[in-house]
Amino acid sequence: MPIVMSDKALVAMSGGVDSSVAAYLLCQQGYDCVGVTMKLFHNEDAGVNRAKSCCSLDDVEDARSVAHRLGIPYYVFNFTADFKEQVMRRFVSAYEHGLTPNPCIDCNRYLKFDRLYHRAEVLGCRYVATGHYARIERQDGRWLLKKAADPGKDQSYVLYSLTQQQLAHTLFPLGGLNKEQTRQIAAGQGFYNADKPDSQDICFVPDGDYAAFIRRFTGRDYPEGDFTDAQGRVLGRHRGIIGYTVGQRKGLGLAAGAPLYVQAICPEENRVVLGSDADLYSCGLEAEGFNWIAFDCPPAQLRARAKVRYRQPEQWATVYPQADGRVRIAFDQPQRAITCGQAVVLYDGDTVLGGGVICRTGDDWISDRGEQV
Repeated sequence: MPIVMSDKALVAMSGGVDSSVAAYLLCQQGYDCVGVTMKLFHNEDAGVNRAKSCCSLDDVEDARSVAHRLGIPYYVFNFTADFKEQVMRRFVSAYEHGLTPNPCIDCNRYLKFDRLYHRAEVLGCRYVATGHYARIERQDGRWLLKKAADPGKDQSYVLYSLTQQQLAHTLFPLGGLNKEQTRQIAAGQGFYNADKPDSQDICFVPDGDYAAFIRRFTGRDYPEGDFTDAQGRVLGRHRGIIGYTVGQRKGLGLAAGAPLYVQAICPEENRVVLGSDADLYSCGLEAEGFNWIAFDCPPAQLRARAKVRYRQPEQWATVYPQADGRVRIAFDQPQRAITCGQAVVLYDGDTVLGGGVICRTGDDWISDRGEQV
């Protein structure tokens, strides 16, 4: 769209190379930019060293240095209370209920594209911009979310919750670039963070020990319970349900004649069900909280490619929207370890149709012909 003098953009700057280049590109395109860093949590509260995670002083200084180099205003917003409630607490609650959450999606939904939008309005900004690798297009009067040009960096999966109103006021300047091009631009501008490594894992659990974080966060311990098979036969003892997720093999601490994998987590019984790798496959799921992007009212049935994990290839499926707003999905081929709490996102080519949170798995509602019953 043509840029006018009132096109002011609030750029979320984490201190990393992606958001820094996003700010640079928008300035080059004529936007009136304001750089901001969201202070999401106190590293000590998450039980990690200040230098080992985001929200560190180094991150803030990296973002500030880029903003200074670009000649744009820069602020740090304290969103720690919102992050604790909307991301950390949801993360903990999910594991306590036997689910496997995706906190990056919650952070996008409740912080980057909610709280940050409100701050943008206060500062008179028409847009919020981030360093996500995705694209936004206007087609036939509707805003569409599309994959990034670089398949290896595409982040559309974690952005499925964006609404039409949010898409109309969001900018993804890196959508047409690959990571090498981004780093080359940063180096060409003399940004200190041009070679800064990408963040890995969950920002507030950088060591990957989710169970230890949950215990620190709640101040509670989680009792041991039984490992069983699908028939209820006891196979051993687990160390608390928060330490397990569907499909997990490592760390079970069991000696068995064949490999065992987590099949299900039953918090009401404090039980973890184990089985073989073959037992992990199913063709069906149901999702709730579904956000349709490509249309207001979906058809009664449609074909799409579905992704049930961020790094998983999309798979062909038949989609059945339900009257209560939930969506049932029947895959053409069985899928491994479909996990409640994770997101399922639907695609038509490079266009995101919509997505929701997996709340049920299994094939009991699918007929032999792959239809719902």
